[in-house]
Amino acid sequence: MFGEGILQGLYETARNFFGSYVDKDRLVTVQYPEERHQLPEATREFPFLLYDGPDPEAGLRCVACQICEKECPPRCIHIEKSKDKKPDFVGKQQFYPAVFDIDVSVCMSCQICVEVCPFDAIRMDNEYELSTSNRFGGLLYTKRELAKPNEYYRKIHPTEAAETDDRRAKEAEEAKAKAAAAAAAAAAKAAQVAAIPAVAANGATGNGAAPKPAEQPADKKPVNQ
Repeated sequence: MFGEGILQGLYETARNFFGSYVDKDRLVTVQYPEERHQLPEATREFPFLLYDGPDPEAGLRCVACQICEKECPPRCIHIEKSKDKKPDFVGKQQFYPAVFDIDVSVCMSCQICVEVCPFDAIRMDNEYELSTSNRFGGLLYTKRELAKPNEYYRKIHPTEAAETDDRRAKEAEEAKAKAAAAAAAAAAKAAQVAAIPAVAANGATGNGAAPKPAEQPADKKPVNQ
């Protein structure tokens, strides 16, 4: 009948309107900041730097390769490479960032820095309460403000963090096995090289050598037949 669809639409609108006042699951607002919605795991706001262990300087994963700085579309990342090196999570000597700054007032949260990082050193945070009265200096985050532990990453992105930790653990085991195999090969080669002088010395003293034929007396001549 003509107008039936309009009546059904009005009924649905009224049901949702009044239901939002009595059904807690259908409330469109919360009493912020006392109440907060649970953020989805895929929420991304601005980047932060990951470090392992208790020390953010010693455990920082970043090796100052500057790939994220070069690939950043708004050019909000500034990195200065260190002059010396420190061991990474597999024991390899790597550079580290002496300076690592991100201007979050310019950052567009595109996550390209995360995608191009080959060391799992930078990830996206879900922190969004970044308002400050200092428009410039307050929104320029240094390495000290950006560095956060891996436990924090596991808390905000548990699925992604578990996959990353498993892969890094596997890489560390492979590197350790490779180093052990190389050390065993080097030890075997060293033992082989050390054995060469001993063999030469035994040959010089006659130890282990074939016996020489007995010499005939000088006054005795061989008998011709």
